[in-house]
Amino acid sequence: MPYEKLEISTPKPVLSWANHALGAKETNMAKNVASLPFVFKHVALMPDVHLGKGALVGSVIATKEAIIPAAVGVDIGCGMAAIKMPFTANKLEGKLKQIRLDIEAAIPVGFAENKEVERTVTNWQEWREFKELHQGVQRQESKALKQMGSLGGGNHFIEVCVDTEDFVWLMLHSGSRGIGNLLAQQHIETAKNLAKLAEISLPDQDLAYFVTGTPEFAAYWHDLQWAQNYARFNRDVMMNRFKHIVEKHAAGGKPTKPLLKVNCHHNYAEKEVHFGEDVYVTRKGAVRANVQDYGIVPGSMGAKSFIVKGKGNVESYCSCSHGAGRLMSRTQAKNVFTLDDFVRQTDGVECRKDEQFLDEIPGAYKSIEEVMSQQSDLVEVVATLKQVVCVKG
Repeated sequence: MPYEKLEISTPKPVLSWANHALGAKETNMAKNVASLPFVFKHVALMPDVHLGKGALVGSVIATKEAIIPAAVGVDIGCGMAAIKMPFTANKLEGKLKQIRLDIEAAIPVGFAENKEVERTVTNWQEWREFKELHQGVQRQESKALKQMGSLGGGNHFIEVCVDTEDFVWLMLHSGSRGIGNLLAQQHIETAKNLAKLAEISLPDQDLAYFVTGTPEFAAYWHDLQWAQNYARFNRDVMMNRFKHIVEKHAAGGKPTKPLLKVNCHHNYAEKEVHFGEDVYVTRKGAVRANVQDYGIVPGSMGAKSFIVKGKGNVESYCSCSHGAGRLMSRTQAKNVFTLDDFVRQTDGVECRKDEQFLDEIPGAYKSIEEVMSQQSDLVEVVATLKQVVCVKG
């Protein structure tokens, strides 16, 4: 679907790939961002766009000489990883429950952390830079070590999936855990304090920003890159454990070579070139979809997910959606749906059928098929997946 230009009066236009009208709060949030003086060219909204903090989740914001920490968000580097295994679903028959139990035993979820730190984690080169991170996190190194290789909570998940050709895929969704959250909070607070001191008038305090050339910008950019690298490596560590578990059950414990590997952020910022200019691109709930970029667009835990390849659409800043996007808040979902609804909507998926996961019920999310139909000009589908095992954070 081609984008439409929102009918709002702002210094920079807002282009939307969503086929639904934005609500008043969402429109105001888009307006606030598009009114900032350092926003470049336009703001792009992805098909799964919905309310966030400061900026909409599902927005791509290109800026010149400034960056907004709260637009990146507190789960710095949150993203997805997936690998295509060299065997088919028949290898999993009768083993799904045990695979789920083994995953739950091997990978901590929620606030939990690893009891022991594996050598792969201690050997990570970037621990050497920890002392250069914000002073407010310096007591957190031990915790960050123990949380490396853990899932977190909320909408984070680990899934065994099967594609339309019956190949098995391993997929997971996680970010930079407690250390990324704390780093983000420290810098967001600094940005807000600077805005107050400088008496900068902001449409929303969560749009407080850092300007290039200042020590505060340099410190945030350094910590941001570190946390993004932590998030990516965290997914690698979990995927390695996950792969061993599945190989134990489906390949006689023998190591296998994946047919395809994807690891992509969807809450992050990078320096990029767009329309011939150097800009900072913040993707808040969006995936980079440059030509030949592989990405992952997951549905809810009862729906399909998609492995995609980017088309390099310049108007979207070479981006696409990061998932289905929530249709209702977690509180709403718990009020609207029952455990029976949850059991019915996750039929055929080996997962824990508990009330604590009710806020993640498929019905609380938008239709992933609709989202995909709205971004046919942004990505092409490489594989369509359906989960058979799901472990929630």
